[in-house]
Amino acid sequence: MESETPVERIKGVGPKTAEQLHMAGIETVRQLVRYFPYRYEDYSQVISVSELRPGKVSLRGKFESVSSRQVRRGMSITQATFVDPTGKVAAVWFNQSYRGAQLKANTEFLVSGEFAFQRGRYQLMNPSVELASGDEVSGGRIVPVYRQVKGLKTQTLRKILFELRPYMLSLPETLPDQLIEREKLMAYPDAVHALHFPEHAHQLDIARSRMGFEELLSLMLASLINRADNESLEAHVIEFSASDAQDFVSKLPFNLTNAQRIAAWEAIQNLASGTPMNRLLQGDVGSGKTVVAGLVAYIAARRGFQTAFLAPTELLANQHADTLQSLLEGSETKVGLLTGSIKGKKRQNLLSALEKGEIDVLVGTHALLQDSVVFHQLGFVVIDEQHRFGVDQRLKLLEKSIKMPHLLAMTATPIPRSLQLTIYGELDISILNEKPKNRLPIETHIISPNSRAQMYEAIESQIIQGRQVYVICPLIAENTVDVEQKSVEAEYKRLQKTVFKHRHIGLLHGKLKSDDKRHVMEKFATGEIDILVSTTVVEVGVDVANATVIVIEDANQFGLAQLHQLRGRVGRSSLQSYCYLVTSDSKAPSRRLRELERSNDGFYLAERDLELRGPGEIYGRMQHGDLNLEFAHVNDAVQLRRVKRSTEWLLSQKTIDLVQYKQLWQQVQRYRRLTTLN
Repeated sequence: MESETPVERIKGVGPKTAEQLHMAGIETVRQLVRYFPYRYEDYSQVISVSELRPGKVSLRGKFESVSSRQVRRGMSITQATFVDPTGKVAAVWFNQSYRGAQLKANTEFLVSGEFAFQRGRYQLMNPSVELASGDEVSGGRIVPVYRQVKGLKTQTLRKILFELRPYMLSLPETLPDQLIEREKLMAYPDAVHALHFPEHAHQLDIARSRMGFEELLSLMLASLINRADNESLEAHVIEFSASDAQDFVSKLPFNLTNAQRIAAWEAIQNLASGTPMNRLLQGDVGSGKTVVAGLVAYIAARRGFQTAFLAPTELLANQHADTLQSLLEGSETKVGLLTGSIKGKKRQNLLSALEKGEIDVLVGTHALLQDSVVFHQLGFVVIDEQHRFGVDQRLKLLEKSIKMPHLLAMTATPIPRSLQLTIYGELDISILNEKPKNRLPIETHIISPNSRAQMYEAIESQIIQGRQVYVICPLIAENTVDVEQKSVEAEYKRLQKTVFKHRHIGLLHGKLKSDDKRHVMEKFATGEIDILVSTTVVEVGVDVANATVIVIEDANQFGLAQLHQLRGRVGRSSLQSYCYLVTSDSKAPSRRLRELERSNDGFYLAERDLELRGPGEIYGRMQHGDLNLEFAHVNDAVQLRRVKRSTEWLLSQKTIDLVQYKQLWQQVQRYRRLTTLN
């Protein structure tokens, strides 16, 4: 057997089985061997009938009195009595009539399955059955469980893989021998074999640790190589002027936090270095990231360099343009806005002014990426919520400069420390962990459907005091499939006709035309709308200081990070603000809702979010599946430190050529493309 040998050549794989494997994307021996179990069942302890207790069991013995019958159309039951020297026990199978021919008298079998109370007695439920040969694959051992291949019995898949054991043990090592020895890692072929056929739990743990080590190593190598590449590039030198910075800060109607000062200084130092800045500015909602970006853009503009400010939505682009216009008012710095809804003569004039250098800061959506957008001298790029843009989109913007522009990526979703070490290893990171001193913590409450009346009373009290309210719903229109989720249009109509019919209510969702969205937000910002019923289009960036209440309907439908983002639409002034998490039923609330209720700290919640759901969408449009993290736990601090130490050591070894290790190098190159910002 070789890596690219078709699965048809494996003993026991006929045309039908091969077709089933092909449908699952498994064409070759290599792909089949890399089809790892997703969990295991421990049948390693073979017991006697007299020792039976409810749960997973393995027994060795014979069958007697086997019978099958049709109970109704499409349903058959096979029953048998299993015996060993210590006693007898009933076994039952549903829709497995072939068992009658398989369970021959006076033949010893190994039986593994669930011993449970069903139909008035304890019995073995749908157990697997194998001849007791000493080479069993479904009993008498820790048994791998694979994701279902349609039409293929799990036991058949195990038997096919059993034929490939010699091939597994002959696989080439994927890591340098010096690293294997240095970190005392299990050899790659032994790890692959142990994952499919573990002899005991400890061996399985060592194998999983070895594979997880390699996954994290690939990620960290990709990040550090990207970082080294970035540091070899040349960027515009944008020199710092203390008087310019003082001029900008003196005109602010508030004092910068210490965290903002540090972040701005870190970015300004990057501008003057001659090496492209590759910095991630992460800060909790309301921590003032746009002010930091505005200060750096002002420094660049004073030296004759333009800034491109990319935002994921028109709503957010409008918000940033207004904020920057306000921050830079009174200076000679010109701010422009380019979105898909800006057309005709207005667009032509804007693009012409940009190319001539008459616009210093251009804020926009994906419209900035178009070929018609030409900068006079682009030196600084800001990408807000950069994880919403794919790698190709980011590159398109960066290519609009003769030299690599300085890049500041911003995110309002704090990045857990473990991800900073792995996926974000190529970036310098600035953290805004302070909020303006006059901000009060948002009071967060979980509300069951039965408690709406009290919640509405509290909301009415806030409106009477002149405050405003967001009501967030997961869907746009009525959905007959999932009636639990609130439709934003239906909720808008309901509130208009019932509890808040005496109030001004607005409707906002992503399918409205751009001008209509802007009109609604302007009315809300000026206080003409008391209650804004919206989808998550307001999740990031919308800033209305007078809004003090946010109601999140069907809150259990949202992830923890998104809930925290939504909550951040309130609490943006010195006024006390409130967040109500309305559940879709009266069951006990989930852990993520309880975590949100207890904490306003986005950094703490980011760690909990990672713990609860895994990496998820971490970088660019990369999903957990794209990362291929089958074994690594990115929140395993001990393993991360170990891999980081090994990565740095490996890159310092001049005698080790990583390109020789084909599997490792291919994965590193893949991660480099997925994770790079520039």
